[in-house]
Amino acid sequence: MARYKIAIVGAGPAGYFSAQALQNSETEDLTFAIDLIERLPTPWGLVRSGVAPDHPKIKTVSKVFEKIASHPNFRLFGNVELGTDIQLADLTARYDAVIMCTGSNIGKKLGIPGEDLPGSISAADFVTWYNGHPDYVHVDVDLGIEAAVIIGAGNVAMDCGRILALNPAELDTTDTADHALAKLHSSHIRQVYIAGRRGPEHAAFTAPELRDLPKLEHTDVFMDATAIEEALARATAEAIDGELEKDIRNNLEAMRVVAEAEKAGNDRSLTFRFLSAPKEILGDGKVEEILFGINEIRDGKVVDTGATYSIKCGLVITAIGYEALPIDGVSYVKGKIDNVEGRVVGTNIYTVGWAKRGPSGVIGTNKSDATDVVKLVVEDQTAPKVSSDITELLMSGHPVVTQLTWEAINAAEVAAGEPLGKPRVKAVSREELLKLGNLLA
Repeated sequence: MARYKIAIVGAGPAGYFSAQALQNSETEDLTFAIDLIERLPTPWGLVRSGVAPDHPKIKTVSKVFEKIASHPNFRLFGNVELGTDIQLADLTARYDAVIMCTGSNIGKKLGIPGEDLPGSISAADFVTWYNGHPDYVHVDVDLGIEAAVIIGAGNVAMDCGRILALNPAELDTTDTADHALAKLHSSHIRQVYIAGRRGPEHAAFTAPELRDLPKLEHTDVFMDATAIEEALARATAEAIDGELEKDIRNNLEAMRVVAEAEKAGNDRSLTFRFLSAPKEILGDGKVEEILFGINEIRDGKVVDTGATYSIKCGLVITAIGYEALPIDGVSYVKGKIDNVEGRVVGTNIYTVGWAKRGPSGVIGTNKSDATDVVKLVVEDQTAPKVSSDITELLMSGHPVVTQLTWEAINAAEVAAGEPLGKPRVKAVSREELLKLGNLLA
């Protein structure tokens, strides 16, 4: 029987689905010892620190992760950072394969004047702030203003807009981090705008997210019905045989419902603006206004008309995509690990998820991605390495979050949430998390 040691770096969906694909590849003659390495004391990646707290159903995928973790050949090494506590070269020397599932956590820049003014932040910072990521607890989010603008036309932009626009009481029974919930309750924001450079037919929202918008009880949501109809006509004209792609059709139908929904006259509003390209963020020492160029569609292309408009606001959140944080020992191209179908050529390193393909797809996309890459991992194996593993690399006394430790942390958070009607109360500092896991006094 051949037994191969595999290190997976990053305990988000890509990491867990890679472990699952390895487990599913086992036979009587082939087994894997899987070590999942995570720099935070908490696993689950964006399921914990990225999924909007008012969408708890999406987070139930964590049950799948826990089943994967129950496999006898699986070990979790949390609170272990690659590049600090261990080095990539040490892993590649000791493991038959290393699968990089390190994601993309740096928000892309707009590249316009005024972007560095106080009050201009990345969605990468804002989302992790309200979700209680230990590295982003102290992000400065100014909510003492009347209006906010979100730049982007994907689900991350919509999450940011919705969190700012809804009545904070709607988050009281969620796992929104306590520090963020307190600040949202004192927020002065009443008008939120989501602006996309292209037309409604090009938006990267998903239909279920759009269909949830009319359900907001305390927020009126505005879309231009004429703009939606024009987008439908354009998309139909460009479609082969006049047959729209399913996703585009579903999105535009959901947008039409939003546009036509009766407005209740709430003082909170969420307004979508398409064909709006950010030109400059204006303000004296802080964000006060954002200038947009007005685009139009000509012959299927987005074209600047030369006309402009502006929105007075005190907060601009940029949600136009993510890039990976570079890691020593791996080459990066256009914000992702340089790879060929998941292989880092000439090495025993592989990659899955956003680190491999960029920030695209939903959580489930990582499952098929992992399955494909693990097939390559299995194909490439020869004689198993006989050297040791991560345990000899860690300094004596370094607090490691094992699966049992994580289960203790998880249980403590869930127990804290029960009397409050919440799924959990998140601990948001490394020290507090390690104390819940009985790793610190």
